[in-house]
Amino acid sequence: MGPNKRSTQDVAVWGSRIALLMVLALTSQGFAERAQRADEGFSRTKMAPSLERLAAKVAATPSANQNVRVIVQFKQAPSQHHFDKVQGRGGRLGQRLGLINSAAFSMPASKLRELANDDEVAFISPDHKLQAADDLTDTAINVAAARAQNLGTWGMGIGVAVIDSGINDNHYDLRNTLTESRVFYHQDFTGTSQTDSTGKLVYDTYGHGTHVAGILAGDGTDSNGQFTGISYGVNLIDLRVLDKYGAGSDSNVIAAIQRAIALQSTYNIKIINLSLGRPVYSSYTTDPLCQAVEQAWKAGITVVVAAGNYGRLSVNGSNGYGTVTAPGNDPYVITVGAMKTMNTSVRTDDQIASYSSKGPTTYDHVVKPDILAPGNLVRSTLAPGSTLATLFPGNLVKGSDGTNHYMTLSGTSMATPAVSGVVAMLLQKDSTLTPDQIKARLMKTAYKTFPTSSVATDPATGQTYTSYYDLFTIGAGYIDIAAALANTDKTAASAGKALSPYAVANADGTVTIVNGNSQVAASSVVWGNSVVWGNSVVWGNSVVWGNSVVWGNSSLSGSSVVWGNSTLTGYSVVWGNSGTSASSVVWGNSTALNQASSLDGGGDQ
Repeated sequence: MGPNKRSTQDVAVWGSRIALLMVLALTSQGFAERAQRADEGFSRTKMAPSLERLAAKVAATPSANQNVRVIVQFKQAPSQHHFDKVQGRGGRLGQRLGLINSAAFSMPASKLRELANDDEVAFISPDHKLQAADDLTDTAINVAAARAQNLGTWGMGIGVAVIDSGINDNHYDLRNTLTESRVFYHQDFTGTSQTDSTGKLVYDTYGHGTHVAGILAGDGTDSNGQFTGISYGVNLIDLRVLDKYGAGSDSNVIAAIQRAIALQSTYNIKIINLSLGRPVYSSYTTDPLCQAVEQAWKAGITVVVAAGNYGRLSVNGSNGYGTVTAPGNDPYVITVGAMKTMNTSVRTDDQIASYSSKGPTTYDHVVKPDILAPGNLVRSTLAPGSTLATLFPGNLVKGSDGTNHYMTLSGTSMATPAVSGVVAMLLQKDSTLTPDQIKARLMKTAYKTFPTSSVATDPATGQTYTSYYDLFTIGAGYIDIAAALANTDKTAASAGKALSPYAVANADGTVTIVNGNSQVAASSVVWGNSVVWGNSVVWGNSVVWGNSVVWGNSSLSGSSVVWGNSTLTGYSVVWGNSGTSASSVVWGNSTALNQASSLDGGGDQ
């Protein structure tokens, strides 16, 4: 169903600037090196490194035994027989994740080795914590969005699963009429639902998911059309995985993806929006979160994921390279970085947001992000009384009646639903498009004219950040709605034909692109030389650049961080016990949220 509350309205061009809410507390300390594996005698290949270290510690010091949350991947679809094996070792069953032949458990660390050696176990991973990929961001991706909407292309009838902190559909911008919601389905995977004073269920206590939904699908009712989303004809599916502090877990997200696939035909779900993420702890080939998004992609659902907000994190001169978060590191999905509109209605002066995470991905060196969209200082729908609204009252924005109906946030979280909205437009125009065809079309038609570099200033600290417009920073370029809708090229339809390629460091210091799927020819429309990334990014015989461009003055040390044998292993400085409050931010400490805001200051200027 489409909106019936308004006809044509001017769509405000997104743009301003504001503070990063949750780039997290970026510190000057280095990433933890890959720890030595002292646990001889058990299968290292079947367990994540962090679990190997924990098992070794417990073996050496039995008194250090503790329960740990894990995701166990089995070699076949698990039955009660498989669950009994874990439970017989003290495990307690959590989410059943049949989508990826897995299940989540809480179990004693002392039993990890024994379980890893079981012939029916494929891999054991921590059930990692994750959170919303917002920093603190008004935009409709330039006037092309308004033109498309005025022509009736607004994602009519396309189902989008928003896997986030929930959607407060009391907001009039998210309704077809004053009484009819465009959120067709709600489900909570956190177990932390709350009710208001009247006993009514509150669907979003953090406020992030409602903001994301407004960017994707808000129709601007409460602002007389000033703050309008991209595709206000879509049907929203609310799958809540983040609690009131914006924290969640792998298993909850995987369970939500599993549910989206199950509801695919019921609600015509064609898109999953994941404005969340966490550090990369292992190759995407063994990461259960990545395996889940691949299953959704193969089921015909286009998965759009935030790149992360670690672009300012420079370790040994790395200048933020190698910081794309999971599951945005998976080569199947569309991974989105953030741009700044510079508060103008033209895109020629737009710049990359300095906090937007850069590739190549940890472990696998996949070329990411895939595409960029506006994500800085975006004004969108407010969830009244939510954590974000309470912590950041200065970010609240009044609607047409003088009441606070909107909020300003920034980050790749905000850029991601902008891309999801464009995907919905493409699907309304041609419902036969597959996820691979959509990804290839968006990347090929992206705007590719950029400066060589730009400098951004954190208004809170005065610190400046230089960004280079290379392949690992801007991907295929800036999303172009008009060009994407006008394009009719189609690649092969099956999944895996538009995989993001890999980057390989050569002995001479250059970097080359290698297609991960041999079925994608180098001359194809998908990855043809210069077709996707343009002459200014990919030069010569697919050589990307010399490392002096990427790593600046610290090319040697920067290169060793990203390409070295120890590579980036999980952003432990940001998420671990580094003396900062970063880990508290992840687990949901409101004091830490305030600290993160003050540390990271404002958005780019």
